[in-house]
Amino acid sequence: VQLQASGGGMVQAGESLRLSCEVSGRAFSSYSTGWFHEAPGEEREFVAVIHWSTGSTKYADSVKGRFTISRDNAKNTVVLQMNSLKPEDTAVYYCAATSTSKWTMPQMYNYWGQGTQVTVSS
Repeated sequence: VQLQASGGGMVQAGESLRLSCEVSGRAFSSYSTGWFHEAPGEEREFVAVIHWSTGSTKYADSVKGRFTISRDNAKNTVVLQMNSLKPEDTAVYYCAATSTSKWTMPQMYNYWGQGTQVTVSS
């Protein structure tokens, strides 16, 4: 499974960004695709995840009501729509794939894309 993330940038607090993760490879539809973020000096943290087949989703409490994860089956892409961004959302965002149900644990993800920087100024 290969993942290619894109869409990061620099915005002001309250604005929106849309991250995309193009997924390819064998049997990728049997995986769940998640987003994590990592701020300088901090551990990589779970943000959101979606299961390709069922569409089931899960969000970190810090982003509920602000972020939405979705999938575009035709484009093999997972999208993270981030609204009402806050300075504390500033981090490198990574998409990753897991074959397990332990969605919030980064060590359970088998495949990772490159990171994309999101910077939110106050």
